[in-house]
Amino acid sequence: MSGLQQELKQNRPFATPSEEATVSLILTADLVRRSVAAVVEPHGMTAQQSRVLHILREAGPGGLPTLKVAEQMIEQAPGITRLIDRLERKGLVIRERCASDRRQVFCRITDAGLDLLHRLDTPIEDVHSGALGALSEAQCSRLQALLDIACTGLHAAIATRRGPSSPTAQEAP
Repeated sequence: MSGLQQELKQNRPFATPSEEATVSLILTADLVRRSVAAVVEPHGMTAQQSRVLHILREAGPGGLPTLKVAEQMIEQAPGITRLIDRLERKGLVIRERCASDRRQVFCRITDAGLDLLHRLDTPIEDVHSGALGALSEAQCSRLQALLDIACTGLHAAIATRRGPSSPTAQEAP
């Protein structure tokens, strides 16, 4: 019986190694997500809101259009406008219409948002290092290479299922 089977209290073995690896990946991602949530929730934020702030900090003082923020989210966020609304109400981001294209809205992180991220940097870094702390640097690099291969394959499979005339997630209304 594998460690995963024991953790899930599952008596029957997985049908295939890929099924077991997929379930293990989902479980691991959930544990990491909960660890990040434990750091950010005491500050009145969700992990997705924290990701928005990280994206906007990386973008610099020019900020980013809302749809570009959505493209950089790790988890698909169909409610990106609501996420940014909440951050704006907290004074962590500001939004401004583009002068040259009034349809476009730019999001920028505020000084309060930068200050909050600065306070969260070390605890979040601790989550990242602790998440895979049992692995060596070489093992982490190998894992990343394998995940890159899996991600590329998943993107291709999703694109194939959509078909050539279907809109992508960003193009969908």
